[in-house]
Amino acid sequence: MKNVTLKQLRYFEALARDGRFRIAAEACAISQPALSMQIKELEQELGSALFERNAREVKLTEFGKLFALRVRDILRAVDELGDFARTSRNHFLKRLRIGVIPTVAPYLLPVIINDLNRTFSGIEIDVRETLTTKLVQEVIQGGLDMAIVALPVSEPALKEMTLLEEQFVLVRRREDEAKPVPEREALREMRLLLLEEGHCFRDQALSFCKAGPMRPKEIMEGSSLSTLVQMVGAGIGVTLIPEMAVPVETRSALVSIARFPPPQPSRRIGIVWRNSAPLAIQLQQIADVIRQSAQSHLVAEPSQPSLASVG
Repeated sequence: MKNVTLKQLRYFEALARDGRFRIAAEACAISQPALSMQIKELEQELGSALFERNAREVKLTEFGKLFALRVRDILRAVDELGDFARTSRNHFLKRLRIGVIPTVAPYLLPVIINDLNRTFSGIEIDVRETLTTKLVQEVIQGGLDMAIVALPVSEPALKEMTLLEEQFVLVRRREDEAKPVPEREALREMRLLLLEEGHCFRDQALSFCKAGPMRPKEIMEGSSLSTLVQMVGAGIGVTLIPEMAVPVETRSALVSIARFPPPQPSRRIGIVWRNSAPLAIQLQQIADVIRQSAQSHLVAEPSQPSLASVG
């Protein structure tokens, strides 16, 4: 084990997390051949295979799974040492690594970043936008300082703080504006447009639309809320979007929007960070600013009369 390097461990962790050489190489900012070579050298040093390889993806061997648990502990400890050094050099955190889910990032990030820059002079903000599961994992492992996600995440290692609660609204063609808002059971008979698998917002929308174990009659998928709204404008179906997305996503779409009758679908957006982080005091102060910024933005943005129609 003399020749195992910290860099190799980070490469291993990235490949174990992403399952594909191309994605892991991009995350590590190296070429695929270089990543492959480093993993091969690590396996040779350990004397055991870490991955099972096939044409499409790689999977951890049984040894690799056990090795991964120990590597994550090592990398987390190293990152916490870095955090400790950062706090000892500065009276306040100078670089913030924050993750945000895609159904929040376009709508809250601009105002949050502006408020953070105004409150904490000189702070550098690195943003990562990806799915909740990846963000939570990266916060736990120390790759991110904090993340804005849908709550709860229910991870004992993380502190959760609610930023805001918001409702979902129905998006349908402009021609349907005068029609009654359907009950959730009726949505199961419509062509429902949802985000792709992996988005927590997809799961939340499905949870509202289905009264039992049955799924809606027909589902089409899109890669972003913007795509879904534009598809609705083209007459392809109906969709649900969070309230914060309404001003941005409905500006140029031929759609109408409406609230559902009670019980209205909603979600809780919050921020998470590690309980053990040496930067915990600073992160709490940053989280307070983000919460105030997010709540002020949600109150100020919706200017449409009772969200009755837009487009």
